[in-house]
Amino acid sequence: MGKTKTTKFKRPQFNTVGLPANAVKGESVEDYDEESCPAAELLDNLQSPSADVRELACASISRVVQQSQTISGFLQRDAVRRLGPMLLDSSVAVRETATGALRNLSACGGQEVCDDMVKHDIMTPLTALLRECCSGLDSCATSMEKKNTGNPVERVANEAVNLLWNLCESNTQALSIFNKAGLLDVVVQCLEKYPHNVELAVSAAHCLHIVTEDNPELLCSINSAILGALENVLLSSHESMAHTLLRALTAGTLWNVKSNFPAAHQAHILNTVVATLSRCLDIDAGVLIPKLRQEENCHLTPPFVDGVEDETMKDLFVDEMGEGEVPNPKKNGKATKMDNDVSDLLPEAGNELREAVALLTAQQTSLEIIVNMCCSDDPSDDEWEESSSSDESELGPDGLCDGVSSLMSPLCLSAEVHEALINHHIPQKVLKKTEFPRPEAIDVCHQNLEWKSIIKRLERVQTRALTCLHSILSTMDLESLGGEAALQEAAQHLSSLVFGRSELPNNAEFLEAVTSALRSLLQTIASKRIPQCMTPQQLISLSETASRCDVVSVRVNAVAILGITGSMLSKEKGSTETIQMIGSALLLIATKDTDLVVNGEALDALFDVFADGDEAEMAAKNIQLLPALKTLQPVFKAKIRKEGRDLPICG
Repeated sequence: MGKTKTTKFKRPQFNTVGLPANAVKGESVEDYDEESCPAAELLDNLQSPSADVRELACASISRVVQQSQTISGFLQRDAVRRLGPMLLDSSVAVRETATGALRNLSACGGQEVCDDMVKHDIMTPLTALLRECCSGLDSCATSMEKKNTGNPVERVANEAVNLLWNLCESNTQALSIFNKAGLLDVVVQCLEKYPHNVELAVSAAHCLHIVTEDNPELLCSINSAILGALENVLLSSHESMAHTLLRALTAGTLWNVKSNFPAAHQAHILNTVVATLSRCLDIDAGVLIPKLRQEENCHLTPPFVDGVEDETMKDLFVDEMGEGEVPNPKKNGKATKMDNDVSDLLPEAGNELREAVALLTAQQTSLEIIVNMCCSDDPSDDEWEESSSSDESELGPDGLCDGVSSLMSPLCLSAEVHEALINHHIPQKVLKKTEFPRPEAIDVCHQNLEWKSIIKRLERVQTRALTCLHSILSTMDLESLGGEAALQEAAQHLSSLVFGRSELPNNAEFLEAVTSALRSLLQTIASKRIPQCMTPQQLISLSETASRCDVVSVRVNAVAILGITGSMLSKEKGSTETIQMIGSALLLIATKDTDLVVNGEALDALFDVFADGDEAEMAAKNIQLLPALKTLQPVFKAKIRKEGRDLPICG
């Protein structure tokens, strides 16, 4: 999809919505035996002259491939080539279940399976299917549709758009085919169904958000009609949380294609995009979620009552890993188990949970878009990926110089974006979202099995808000951030997130986000000579917790925080003892940490802390800094030779 920008969020790599969390994690839903895998029989049944048999086979494949260890058995039996023709089957029901099976296969199989699908030319029947759906969408406006009972063409289109989304996110050839085959018009037509089919529209919006990111080839195909359709969605007045998600995703797409708008119209579009994100962040999920749970309880009738751990319901709604659109129970096996399938008996009460998921996905998306707004579009900038905490943990010797310098690289914010963010009070709203989820929302989610996954989504919004705050702090001046008092208040708030509980949080993703934000804030505070807010004990506690974290950037952030604070203290009288504590901690990290990037950051911090000042000089003598550095020098050089002999020379 192109070059990833500084602290820029990419959309979720695979659309796993509607799948059980354990399908994504690779855990079995049931005991699995290689010999009992029904791949051969199910694939053979695809050739049956009976449409019912073919439909059942596709639905069963949908279920079985959620057990990720079964996927190789299907691929070895040429499942993609054999499922492909089913996309154009004479039976609409077979088309829907076959597309759902391929969607699940792409989501649970990951990039390797998506590559295999494209290699086996799945894009040809998928393109044909999408075009057929497109031609049939307008002709299906029947009285049945007006009664919200849905129509089969739109259900097939929804599955097809989700499969397209997965493939284009994963495979550059699929994206190229998307561009050349003119599929943009098809997806936009699906988007325009938002007044009566928001599920299809949201799927289309996710897909558009993906394919328009870093895709200059596609920008040539975006005309005034498409821009008008996107703007219409953004200006729609539907109040459901699904429509809130739809508008957030469309705002992201408009941001991606902003260069296609006439210059005179760009300021208006930018303001509309930021206003949309601002309204989304205004919604208090901590208040809405208990309200939705109460509404659901009023709708529920046995056997769907709190405390009943129905396994089918669990599979339908427990989606801890998914970051896509609202889950939707289906009969084609996307989200149900092979036994006890009662998805067609589910009451409408599931709408409350879908609304909660939609809101939190919308807020997460909004925060990610704001982060991207704060990114420089200059490809010469040092850049690093913040899409997941695991990426930073992979920084190795080959990334030493880039790894250290990019963590400190300034971001870029245009005057127009800066003004829009300030006018809509985005910094204040982002800071509000960094708070821990309301206890009452957590409590009601704990009370019901299907709602427990909402807790992780609440936590994810907080984490994204912290990363967003980091970007804002890195791009705005003191006045824009509210002045000295606002910065001190923010520093106290971030400190309370880390130290406000009996034990420091040990969640790596949270630690990465909160330490990045705290680091940026302390850098700003230090540059303005504003008094620090962290006690020496808190600093050392943070350092000790970070040292146990596997994510490199967490340890680097903790070291930088020590260095920033120590450098400030070195110029204050009576700080010798604290500087000694910081210096000893930094020496230990420089010596003991296993990662060369962290070692280098610790040395840089030591040089900053002990650069000048009487207090620093006294502390250096007390901890015997110079002899320690002399001892460390050959060890550090040897480590560089061993782990990084091909490293570029840092300038």
